[in-house]
Amino acid sequence: MGRAFEFRKARKMKRWSAMAKTFTRIGKDIVMAVKEGGPNPESNSRLRVVIQNAKAANMPKENVERAIKKASDKNTADYKEVLFEGYAPHGIAVLVETATDNNNRTVANVRAAFTKCDGNLGTSGSVVFMFDHTCNFRVSTEELKMDLEELELELIDFEVEEIFEDEDGLMIYAPFESFGAIQGYLDEKNVEILSSDFERIPTTTKKLTEEERADVDKLLEKLEEEDDVQNVYHSMEE
Repeated sequence: MGRAFEFRKARKMKRWSAMAKTFTRIGKDIVMAVKEGGPNPESNSRLRVVIQNAKAANMPKENVERAIKKASDKNTADYKEVLFEGYAPHGIAVLVETATDNNNRTVANVRAAFTKCDGNLGTSGSVVFMFDHTCNFRVSTEELKMDLEELELELIDFEVEEIFEDEDGLMIYAPFESFGAIQGYLDEKNVEILSSDFERIPTTTKKLTEEERADVDKLLEKLEEEDDVQNVYHSMEE
């Protein structure tokens, strides 16, 4: 299996582990999607994706509808996506994706987390080149009218990098820029999209001792506790 498979396996138990954090993240995604393209998922592909992800995370339907209604209110603050880059102890590169309605607060909190845990918040471009920005789709195989090899051939034109099956369904990984084209293809072929997302996969990883890992984990946990933080990626070998 390739890097995407190993990356997914390592992150699977950590990702969206706390239900409250999951719903908070999806709620922000809904606001950003509605502000960008309106409240109708039929005409707003980004919102349609978020609703799929909410369903996959077992977010109650009434919560989703409430969030869409709230996001449609012009008085509801929008969230801005801001990427932070830096280093954890022992030379581990860290990327922090945030969604914030108060950039000054978010900058201060992220910087404080790095400082308290012996890390360093870097400048824009300092570590982002060490990660591949990818998109992924989890699709149902129940009504798939082609086998895996045929699907791989069909998706070559969309620069798909990996396709593999796990217990959650069929996973498709591709460059970030291919998201819209792949989504359109799957919709056209009536392939059920169970969820989709974006991830940043490190191009190289660094192996640490247990003590060193504990130092890095301290920073990662501190960052993930922040309300404005959506995702944290790192180059430490899992």
